[in-house]
This record gives sequence, structure tokens and C-alpha cells, in this order.
Amino acid sequence: MRDEVDLLVPVKTLDRAKTRLTSATGGDPVSHAALALALAMDTVSAAVATPGVRRVVTITSDPAVASEMAALGVESLPEPGEPGLNAALAHGARTLRSARIGALQADLPALKPAELQAALEAALHRRAFVPDRQGTGTTLLLAAPGGELDPRFGVGSAGHHRISGAVPLTGAWPSLRCDVDTEEDLRLAMGLGLGAHTVNALPAWTT
Repeated sequence: MRDEVDLLVPVKTLDRAKTRLTSATGGDPVSHAALALALAMDTVSAAVATPGVRRVVTITSDPAVASEMAALGVESLPEPGEPGLNAALAHGARTLRSARIGALQADLPALKPAELQAALEAALHRRAFVPDRQGTGTTLLLAAPGGELDPRFGVGSAGHHRISGAVPLTGAWPSLRCDVDTEEDLRLAMGLGLGAHTVNALPAWTT
């Protein structure tokens, strides 16, 4: 269908991912990597199950991530030589050349397909974004059909996307706005209902 979107989900190598969550797993690198991977897998699983999403493609240079995503039926693209999240997303958008493209953050372990679908529909064919629960970051960025994604992720990305002309979408979508960077975020996501991968990777203090 022409209204369907292809979503890019960038996933860092597991040794670089979610560094602010290191304390949640007691500094154990194996447990930390497992938790970071689980967050991404639950995010991607929910996106794959969302009506209106044609396909999901991860951008990662971590073979372990690519292997687990392949098991979910999801293709992975390697990160480009140019560093940075925005460069990776721009590279992914150029590679896919989709009629409509979007970028979804990989740390939404409570994501509900119905909420993602509602946000896609609320965009009404415009370039649009969903701010995180604090209102400063961005969890989802959508290009207009046939338009450029023009990602501006980083500190204060919600403001940067707004200034660049993207329309803010502020529906009541708590699972779409609850990205997980800290222990507090993880506790909030637990209250919304985590995906199975994250539940299985939860640190001991949550039980």
C-alpha cells in the first residue's frame, strides 16, 4: 500500500549501547549486552506487528544484533563509515529509497503496536515526529511520502525537528514515548508492560 512506511531502527554495537543503564546490571558486561539487545528486539518485534509498517530494517554493525534480527525476519544494514546516528539514518534512507521512510528509536521495550499505528495515522502524510515523555527527545521521526527524512537526533532533538519543519505528534501514546536510558526509565516501562525479550533479560533488582 502506498501509505505504508518503512522504519529504520538504529542499534549500536552492544558494547556501546545504553551506557547509562550499566548500573542497572551491576556493571556486568554480559548482562548489560543482553539487556540492550532485548530492548531492541522488543522494539523491533512491536514495529513488525504494527499495521501500516511495510518493513523494518535495523542499522547496525554488531553481528550479534544482526543475527538476532534475522531470526525475527528483519534485515540489517551496516553502519556507514561516517559516524553518528543522523549519518546512519540518512544512509539507511538513501539505501532503501522507500516511498515513505521513518526512524524509530531502538529502546522502546514496552511499545504497543496500536500506539505506533495511531502515531503513523496521526501524521497525515506530513513530516512529523513523536517527542519522548520528557518532551525534549524524539522517539519516532517520519518523512512525508516521497520526502526527505532529514534526521536531527541528539540533545534537544525534539526542538531541532520542530524548527526544521516537522510536525510534533503528542497523542496519548505512553509506550511510544517511553524510551529507556536509565533505571528510572526502565521502571516506568515495566509499569507499561515490557516485551518478552526484556522481561527475560531484566536485572535481579526488578524481581
